[in-house]
Amino acid sequence: MSIAQAQSTDLIPLLRTYIVYSLISIPFLVDHAPQILDHLLRVPLVGRAVETIVRGTFFAQYVGGETVQDILPLIRRLRYENKGMLLGYSVEVDENVATAGTGHGTPKGQRSYEDASNSEQPIHKRIVEEIIHSIDTVGDFEDRLANESGIEGRGTWIAVKLTALLPRAESLRNFSMHLVHTRPEPPDSVPFPGTPSSSDLAILDRQSRSHPKSPLMEEDVRDLQELYANLRRICLRAKEQRIKIVIDAEYTWYQPAIDAFGHALMEQFNKLPENVWTKWLFSGSSSQRGPQPLVYMTYQAYLRRTPAHLAHSIALSRKRGYALGVKLVRGAYHPHEIASHIRSLHTMSISTDLDPPVYSSKVETDACYNTCVSVIVRAIADDIGSSPAQLPRLGVVFGTHNWGSSELVLHELVKNGLAREEGGVNEPRTVVIPREVAERCTFAQLYGMANSLTNHIVARTRSPIPFVLKYTPYGALGEVMPYLSRRAIENKSVLGNGGATRERKEAALVIWKKLFGSMGL
Repeated sequence: MSIAQAQSTDLIPLLRTYIVYSLISIPFLVDHAPQILDHLLRVPLVGRAVETIVRGTFFAQYVGGETVQDILPLIRRLRYENKGMLLGYSVEVDENVATAGTGHGTPKGQRSYEDASNSEQPIHKRIVEEIIHSIDTVGDFEDRLANESGIEGRGTWIAVKLTALLPRAESLRNFSMHLVHTRPEPPDSVPFPGTPSSSDLAILDRQSRSHPKSPLMEEDVRDLQELYANLRRICLRAKEQRIKIVIDAEYTWYQPAIDAFGHALMEQFNKLPENVWTKWLFSGSSSQRGPQPLVYMTYQAYLRRTPAHLAHSIALSRKRGYALGVKLVRGAYHPHEIASHIRSLHTMSISTDLDPPVYSSKVETDACYNTCVSVIVRAIADDIGSSPAQLPRLGVVFGTHNWGSSELVLHELVKNGLAREEGGVNEPRTVVIPREVAERCTFAQLYGMANSLTNHIVARTRSPIPFVLKYTPYGALGEVMPYLSRRAIENKSVLGNGGATRERKEAALVIWKKLFGSMGL
């Protein structure tokens, strides 16, 4: 698809993009948006008008719809543009609770659900059922797409956020503190929040769970056991429907526990065959044997631990015989991690290190991300070089809005012999991605953001299956408000260097071209 085709969009979404990014360009408004909205939404009459405005601007810009059924037309449209989707039911822990230390980190919207007269289940259980429902819905829709148009590959993935799947997110924090104090030290020291061990979940199976350094209570253990059982249910259904699962990263005070569950799930659901006969049985096409890796974990480049953590994860997956699924991102909680570490005596932080767990500058984060890109692509090249037909031992989603990092990924693929460039000297060069590489490697950008980069990657590459995903949340407006607040802050702080201004100017240019052509340009 050409850039011109990609820009051939309706005028109303373009105007909405221009308005949203104009507002995001105002620092004061972004910094105080959660408090302002919370106040205005409580005012009679005014609240209804504000809700209508938010629904028509930020909600429409960043959220795919209120239900998974609302998302299906968007999946279809993206697929015909050779783009996939990473779909997430976006109920998040309230950041004000998480960083102020005023509660246990309750998923936003939980109180309103539990207070509702028609509520029959706790919110965390209904979220589990909603995720399973979304897997079934998109799996069936993918089958219909394949039958209707012959489109290859399942281009829809599902994102899972663990704090939303517990009655109290505090159980994850307590488990994280337990792991920080009881994990065996890896051979090479990994900075906080550390790196997983194959024995992390052992405490959930023991008859006696007492440990002198453990903050875990019996209630925590019961909640964590339920969480693990529900995660296995989700992954089993995903395996049946051949839908990949991505476990999102969260605040560092939850991350050791999230890592523990994620690697345990990868060891179970990404297990590689152990002998030549099993390899022969699974040597069919990906549509026959199902996706591999099935489960992916998120690695945040703004964490100081990430290079060592990634190396340890690759080694652990090799040792334990499972495929490692990696979603590499820069990270979305930087201001909160810094603030929480500074006020660690009064907040959720569990780090005992003098330095914050995140890098202090974006330059350091960018360097870490790009270093990890090179390491991962080299590992994929080694994997394919050993035997192109075998099940992948490593899969990656490069989640980035950075043009330089995106070009680096393509450059590394070509340099390592995983892709080739086509085209003449004076014409755009196309990067051709073979199927065995596209099954192991893809890009992702957030829905409503970095559309010009998404379209550039699609135009720059040729792949038999979607090589770019749009991370698309869905949910009722009240449920996704923390997500919308974080997206606004992320546009200002993570994109940085005029990122919101660039998006606004790009929208303005396309609007002008649609209305006046090239006149005045």
